[in-house]
Amino acid sequence: MTRWAGFVVARKWWVLGLVVLVAVLAGIWGSGVFGKMSQGGFIDPGSESAEVARITEDTLGPQTPDIIALYTPENGETLDDIGPRVTATLDEFAGNVSTHSVSSYWSGPPQVAQSLRSEDGTTAAAAIILDHDSGVTMGNFNDLLPQLEVDGVDVQFAGNSVVGVAFTQHLQNDLIKAEAIALPITLVLLFFIFGGLVAAAVPVFVGAMAVFCALAILRLLTLVTDVSSFAVNVASLLGLGLAIDYGLFVVGRFREELANGATPAEATTRTVLTAGRTIAFSGLLLVCAFAGMLVFPQGVIKSLGFGAMAAVASAAVLSLTLVPALLAILGTRINSLTWRKGAADRGEARARRFWTAVVTKVMRRPATIAVLIVGALLLMASPLLKASFGEVTYTALPEDDPARVATDILTQDFPTTGNGATLILRSTDDTPPSLEDASAVARQAGEVPGIGQASVLGSRGDLVAISAVYAQGVETAAQSDAVRDLRAISPPAGTELLVGGGQATVDDGNAAITAWLPVMIAIMVVSTLLLLFLAFGSVVLPIKAVAMAGLSLAATFGALTWIFQLGHGAELLGITPAPLEPTFVVLILAVVFGLSTDYEVFLMSRMVEARAAGASTEEAVTFGAARTGRIVTAAALLLIVVTGAFTISGLSIMRFLGVGMIIALIVDATVVRMLLVPSLVKLMGEANWWAPRWMKRVHEKVGIGH
Repeated sequence: MTRWAGFVVARKWWVLGLVVLVAVLAGIWGSGVFGKMSQGGFIDPGSESAEVARITEDTLGPQTPDIIALYTPENGETLDDIGPRVTATLDEFAGNVSTHSVSSYWSGPPQVAQSLRSEDGTTAAAAIILDHDSGVTMGNFNDLLPQLEVDGVDVQFAGNSVVGVAFTQHLQNDLIKAEAIALPITLVLLFFIFGGLVAAAVPVFVGAMAVFCALAILRLLTLVTDVSSFAVNVASLLGLGLAIDYGLFVVGRFREELANGATPAEATTRTVLTAGRTIAFSGLLLVCAFAGMLVFPQGVIKSLGFGAMAAVASAAVLSLTLVPALLAILGTRINSLTWRKGAADRGEARARRFWTAVVTKVMRRPATIAVLIVGALLLMASPLLKASFGEVTYTALPEDDPARVATDILTQDFPTTGNGATLILRSTDDTPPSLEDASAVARQAGEVPGIGQASVLGSRGDLVAISAVYAQGVETAAQSDAVRDLRAISPPAGTELLVGGGQATVDDGNAAITAWLPVMIAIMVVSTLLLLFLAFGSVVLPIKAVAMAGLSLAATFGALTWIFQLGHGAELLGITPAPLEPTFVVLILAVVFGLSTDYEVFLMSRMVEARAAGASTEEAVTFGAARTGRIVTAAALLLIVVTGAFTISGLSIMRFLGVGMIIALIVDATVVRMLLVPSLVKLMGEANWWAPRWMKRVHEKVGIGH
């Protein structure tokens, strides 16, 4: 770090120019990621249901429609009246666009026609499965829908791809709106926090550069793997928020060094050696937290992990390159364009007096404060006992979104769309399953509670496919029970029975997340303990940091369960109460754990610094809180603004992410970090600083305080 600080100070203009050029070019190229995003990745590819899906597609071809067009006659016409016009339109569409199959109420066998007619007979549907090897992409998909419209007929569109494109468009629009809202508000807040426009502009500028770099990294990842559309918003959110937080921390330390009489070059060097090293550890901690997401088999979770790691890496690298170069160039001009002379110094002095007074009062009654806060957070966490996993469905779209409206009609007005389970009876020896055996399995499947009917679909080679359609009106929980009972059917001798379908896929995905979640947590905890041991040279402080992160997480998810699953305040947020979506549970778990330890590093680094200078435990706590109280609370406030901008999203899952981040930041950066942590450090006294001799030797080489 010493050599790097010297390099940046000596070649500040070269570093600034090169980094800005690379970031801008990265942003231009990275903006193309929006046309290359994936909507899949929610299934466990190694699960039983995924195997059934592969077998079914190989045997019967694709079964899930990309587009379901709902045709409702107007001007007093009937379904039969519009039939010829709709059929002609569908034939023309199939001639212009490469499709796997096109079926409708007006074509196909009677059982298909019946399933594509609404109960009241006023609407009929056409189901279209596209050939995905024909060049149809998310970028040109919307151009297909107008080709299915018919004059004099009201047409609405549902289907997997239609819903997926709706999600992508909302996410892209949300990202633009969120950044348009967050950046100006952040600049204003930083102006008042720093008391000057120049100091405020540095973190915001770096935040924008971090978003550019994160988008480029994601586009680079699309060349080798699928990248979920959600990953773009997560990477942008974290890249912007963390870069601003890191910039705030670095600029604050730089101004402190200037105030202590250092020259701009000396202040830059000292800032890189202290705040820069803290940020390096912080970035490494966050990367380790998000690396735990890579253990899950679902592609979307890995994608979110890659996006988050890209954001952290971008924010940390820019904070160690672009920010020091800017500070070395600006020097004392960092305090220019103030709204009031001396406002920044007076604001810092007031903040130090305030946090000194708060921490002093906390340390007078540390046991009482600790018990009250821990009790309150455990009470806040209590709704977790009722938490359950669900899935992302079309209901996450806004209520007035055309894709959601059409899917609501499809779900409510059509007697059945064939929703059910698919059973594969596969030979385990050289004898193919007989139709008699398959019929026997179908009869047993039809007797399972929640199944309306079951029948043999067809056979090929060593397997037979069986369809088990759910009874009309069967709820999600009953469907899961039916899947469990279907899997409990004993197959005939010499065969094995595999069960798949929509609900089985969801259940298998949730089971995989439940199974791998402890592994992810273990990776986060072990890596955090190891890094904090190296950073602080203490055994107790890292364990306390992990415990505090766990307490913050429990309180956050308790509140999210109370709101999003149990429905308290759901109407105010405009959401439909539902079980928690596990993919975003994993994401928030990683983000909150990482940010919690991140703020712990900010706070404890100054305490360790004071302790290394000879301060007592109480003096170190007071020094650390006074020096970082304003920075930590301001960083949390700024990140709340950035993440809070996503609560205006029409997608309930993005609101889930935004609200979760706001709750976690309020709890962690104020109650836990500035009240609970000082009380516990006071209670533990000299034990805070204990470590074996070998750890002390390692810490002397790489620790933050050295």
